Amino acid sequence: MNWIYDPWPWYVAGPLIALTMFILLLAGKQFGMSSNLRTACSAMGAGKAADFFKFDWKAERWNLILVVGAVIGGFIASNYMGDKTVKINPEVAQQLATDYQIESAGESYLPTEIFSTEALSNPLNIIILLLGGLMVGFGARYAGGCTSGHAISGLSNLQLPSLIAVIGFFIGGLVMIHLIFPLIF
Repeated sequence: MNWIYDPWPWYVAGPLIALTMFILLLAGKQFGMSSNLRTACSAMGAGKAADFFKFDWKAERWNLILVVGAVIGGFIASNYMGDKTVKINPEVAQQLATDYQIESAGESYLPTEIFSTEALSNPLNIIILLLGGLMVGFGARYAGGCTSGHAISGLSNLQLPSLIAVIGFFIGGLVMIHLIFPLIF
């Protein structure tokens, strides 16, 4: 069972992603997670409140199955497979501890200083998470898709807007972690 617990090498995971994208391309489908939220909202009746959600969501049922599979797979992987740490460079762990007071680097999957139950009792953290989620949701719709949709599906279809979006995602991530994150925390 070690082959399933350990991360797969690029030469196995990469071709599997390419095969999945080829099958989706043949089926006329596109991969992405943010469009699944639109499908879920439409299925729950949001079309009564906004025209954006008025479409035949049943034709996109496979998106909902994808989300359910991702949630179930993530739960199984995080609770029953492998260790729950991310191996990072010791110098990076030291910088996180020094600059951002994140001492749990390399000890847990997510920094407990930000994502623990105790951290969620801080109203400032809840406000930051809500605003961040709102901005990510707005950004995904404004960019015409999320990071997975553009980076995996769009780039594999050689779409220039996806290349521009992915470059923007990386620039936004660098600006966030180097300029905005130190101001917030």
